[in-house]
Amino acid sequence: MTIPTGLRRTVLRAQRDTGFLAAGVLPHLALVPVWSWAATTTARTGNWLLTVSTSAALVLLGTPVLTAVQRARYRVLIGVDVPRLTPTTPEQWTWASTARWLAATRPWRKIGYHLLLGPLLALLELLVLAVAAAGLAGVIAYAWAWALPTGIRQDWFGNLTQLPAYTAAGLLLLCALPWTARAVARAEARLALGLLGPSRAQRLQERVDQLAVSRTDLIEAVDAERRRIERDLHDGTQQRLVSLAVNLGLAIATRPDLPSDAREEIARAHLEAKEAIAELNDLVRGLHPAVLEDRGLDAALSGLAARTPLPVRLRVNLEERVAPNVESVAYFVISEALTNATKHASATRAEVIVRQVGEVLRVRVTDDGLGGADAAAGTGLTGLAKRVGSLDGAFHVSSPVGGPTTITAELPCAR
Repeated sequence: MTIPTGLRRTVLRAQRDTGFLAAGVLPHLALVPVWSWAATTTARTGNWLLTVSTSAALVLLGTPVLTAVQRARYRVLIGVDVPRLTPTTPEQWTWASTARWLAATRPWRKIGYHLLLGPLLALLELLVLAVAAAGLAGVIAYAWAWALPTGIRQDWFGNLTQLPAYTAAGLLLLCALPWTARAVARAEARLALGLLGPSRAQRLQERVDQLAVSRTDLIEAVDAERRRIERDLHDGTQQRLVSLAVNLGLAIATRPDLPSDAREEIARAHLEAKEAIAELNDLVRGLHPAVLEDRGLDAALSGLAARTPLPVRLRVNLEERVAPNVESVAYFVISEALTNATKHASATRAEVIVRQVGEVLRVRVTDDGLGGADAAAGTGLTGLAKRVGSLDGAFHVSSPVGGPTTITAELPCAR
């Protein structure tokens, strides 16, 4: 006989939830002897100070152990992971640091769970176990009724006419057991997550911290990939183009007997190869110039200002080198701003100011061009704003019609 899959799954789930509830009775009743002893001793001796202090010490010592037991019970039996609270331990215990630590850990939640809520949950668990025991006893009523002595069986059941009713009631109880045990297990899991684990605000803060770390790792990975592409272009493609240009130049110089048409085609190819090398150099410098990695932002910006067709006044004031991803974003912002000023704004001069104020790197690029730039219009300024925003930075554009245009970026640079 094959048991249907749905029925087998329901039976297994009922066994799991019932076992979970049975395992919670003793831990939930563990502190009952403590407060019952405290109550009886206080009533008998009247020495409430000693009794209360002793019972409070026992509760404080037992709470971490019981919390660990409950976490293991939830994790092993029903697969619910109750996260641990990991507050930072103060280096020096003062009234203020103790208050902050208590606000972060909130130990009274655990004490309330084990001391007050535990006995109520144990009572609920015992009721579910009683339902399971009564249902099982009703289903096998015929078996254990015939096992009783004849006199007792006749006194309890007469002619056994009541046994079918007991069996039917047992079947109903067992049919209701999976949903009853499941509801109680879910209710306990919610209570444990709210009282034994971190609060919702703490979980959100931990999630924000994890996302910040993962975003930083992603930015560093993208920056490393950009450097790899720059290295491959410089060491591979660029070298092939240089070799091609050299060979074409040698062909022109060493083969005077070439027809004029062929010589013109080779010369044209030679010129295009040199232009491709120049464009590739600009691309490589735009991705991640080697001098930025070797000598820092100041040296890289000096080279950028020297290559820009219009006069650039550069002022860089850095206390120390900032993180590589911050240097890369700052360089990219300045490079794009100067490119826009040269190609689109018809500017005659520009000014670049980079300075570090505390843990913020401030970048400002100003030109005397036509103005009218709008970061919300889907232009290249939108990409700059997104790159600055990837570091939790601030990006502002001031560009009235007629100029001047000022692009400002503030980048957090704390390592």
